[in-house]
Amino acid sequence: MAFCGRPGGRPVPDPFFPSSLPMKFPVPAVVRSSLLLLALDAACGAADPAPAPGDPAKGRVFFQQNCALCHATVMGPGFQPVSGQGPSLVGVLGRPAASLDNFGYSKALRKSGIRWDAATLDHFLQAPSVAVPGTLMPVPVPNPSDRQDIIAFLSNLDTLGIPVAGPAPAAAQSAGADTGDWRNDAPGVRHAVDLARLPPPFTTASSGNGPKVTSRPANASLAVPPGFSVRMFASGLSGPRLLRTAPNGDIFIAETGAGRIRVLRAADGAGAPSREEVFADGLSGPFGIAFYPTAGEPQWLYVGNVDSVVRFPYRSGDLKARGESETVVPVLAPHNGGGHTTRDVAFSRDGRRMFISVGSGSNVAQDIPLKSAQEVWVWEAVHGRGAAWGSETNRADILVTAPEGGAPLRTFATGIRNGVGLAVSPETGDLWTSTNERDALGDDLVPDYITRVREGGFYGWPWYYMGSHEDPRHAGERPDLAGAATVPDVPLQAHSASLQLAFYTAASGVSAFPAEYRGDIFAAEHGSWNRSSRTGYKVIRVRVKGGVPTGEYEDFMTGFVVDNRSVWGRPVGVAVAHDGALLVSDDGGDALWRVSYAAPGTAGGR
Repeated sequence: MAFCGRPGGRPVPDPFFPSSLPMKFPVPAVVRSSLLLLALDAACGAADPAPAPGDPAKGRVFFQQNCALCHATVMGPGFQPVSGQGPSLVGVLGRPAASLDNFGYSKALRKSGIRWDAATLDHFLQAPSVAVPGTLMPVPVPNPSDRQDIIAFLSNLDTLGIPVAGPAPAAAQSAGADTGDWRNDAPGVRHAVDLARLPPPFTTASSGNGPKVTSRPANASLAVPPGFSVRMFASGLSGPRLLRTAPNGDIFIAETGAGRIRVLRAADGAGAPSREEVFADGLSGPFGIAFYPTAGEPQWLYVGNVDSVVRFPYRSGDLKARGESETVVPVLAPHNGGGHTTRDVAFSRDGRRMFISVGSGSNVAQDIPLKSAQEVWVWEAVHGRGAAWGSETNRADILVTAPEGGAPLRTFATGIRNGVGLAVSPETGDLWTSTNERDALGDDLVPDYITRVREGGFYGWPWYYMGSHEDPRHAGERPDLAGAATVPDVPLQAHSASLQLAFYTAASGVSAFPAEYRGDIFAAEHGSWNRSSRTGYKVIRVRVKGGVPTGEYEDFMTGFVVDNRSVWGRPVGVAVAHDGALLVSDDGGDALWRVSYAAPGTAGGR
C-alpha cells in the first residue's frame, strides 16, 4: 500500500490513488521514474554545466511539498505513464521533451527539441519562463541545492521503489446517464448537483486521464444557444489566461507562461482587434488583473503575480505601462512555491478592500503535521476558523488587505482549495469565487463550485467537503469542524476545473445579450484530467435572481472535445466586452473567442 508520510502523524494515502488500490514494489531499472514541477513544458538554450550531486531524500521531501499536486510518482498498469494536470515524469531523464502520447504539451515544449538530462533540468528549473518563454511551468526553483536534490531524486527513484497504480478504470463506452460526460453537453442543458446523492469516496478509481490537445479538426465548431454566434476574435496568443475589460473597452489578457500582460483594442462590433500591444512583461506568473479605483477613471492596474501583488500607473487608453510596477503585497504566503499558482485580485464595491485568492500547495494537505486542540485554538485565533498551517499557511484562502497594501494581510475566508476566479456582484457587493476542489476520490468527487464568499467562512478543505462530508484521508483529525463548513451555493460537476467567472452586466451594445442574461454569471470550465470520462471544456451560465444563485447552471458554449482522449481547446477566461459580447480565452488553442447576439430578424451577431 502506497503512502505519503505525515510528520508527527499517521500515514496518509497517496494523493493520486486511493489507499485501497496502489501496491508498492521495485520496478526494473529500465523503467526509471522521475518527477518534476508542473509541465516540464520547457526548452533550454545552451545547457549549463552538470550540477553537483544532490540528496535524493531531500529531493523527495521538496517534491511532495511543491510538485506532487500535478505530477504523480506512480506508474499505471503495464508500467504505462499516468498523466494528471501536468505530464507524467516517469522516465523523464534521457527522454525527449514533449514525447508522451497521453499529454497535451505546450507549443513551446513541442518546438524545443531538447532532451532532458541533469544539466537541462537544472537550467530550466532555475527560471522556466526565461529559459522557455511560453512554458506552462509557472514556478522556478531558484535555490541551486533544491534543484540538485530534485534531480538526484529523479535519478534514484528506481532504487527508492515506485508505487504502481491499481487496475485501470474501464474505458467509457457511452455517455448513458452520466450527466457529467462531455457527450451529454449542449447549449441550454441544465445541471444541478444533488449533494444528498454524492457517491462514497473511492466508488470509482482515480483516473489519470489528462487531455491531449490537438489542432482544431476541420469539421469542428463551437455550439451556442439559438440567436447567438461565436467566432475566433484573436489567434496566435501565448497561453492566454484571465481576461479583464478596461472601462474604455480595451481587453487585457494575462499570458501567464510568458510573464506578460497583453492588451487588445477593437471597435464595437468588430470581428478582430485593430491594435495589439504588450502592456507589461517580465512578470512572475501573472494571472489576476484589476483596475482601481472601481468607480470613475482608474488610476492603477493591479496584477496578481504568483508570489506578490503589484500595480502599474494607468490612465484610460494606455496600451503600454506608463511607469514601473509598484509592489503592493510583497509576500502572499510563507510557502508560496509549487501547487496552485493562479492569484486573482478584486476590490470591494466601496473600494476599501482588496481580495486576493491563493490556492493550496497540495491536493489535500497530506503532509501537514497534526496539532493538538490547544495548538489549533491558538492558530485559528490568528488565521481564522479552519485555516490550514505548515506549508499551507495563507493558502487555500481568500486573503484581504487595503488597496494600498498598508493594512495587515489577513484571511477573509478559509478552506477554499483553489479559488481561481474572483468577482464582486455589482448588484449586492458580495464576493464570489470559482473553485477547483480536490482530486483522487473518484469520478464524481469532489464537486467544484461557484459561490458567494462569506467573511469568516470556512469551506471545508482539507478536512471536509460540501458541508459535513469528511475527507477519508483526514478521518478523525478535526471533529471540532464537523458541521462547521459552509455549503457552496452552486456545486458543479466534479473535475470540471472551473476557472474565471464574470457577471454579465451589459444593458446595451451592438452585441448585447437579451435582458434575462443580465446579472447571471458566466464561467470557464477548463476541463478534467482526474475523471475516466471527460467533463468540462465549456463555458457555463450560472443562474442568479436578485443577486441570489438558484443552484442551477446550464451549458452555454460547448464543442471543444474531440473524443475521450483529445480536445482542441480549453476555456480559461471570460469577460464582457464593451459592446456586450462575451469574450472567452482558450489556452489550448492560444485564441480568444467572441460570442455575440442578434435579435430575430436582424442580420446576425456582430
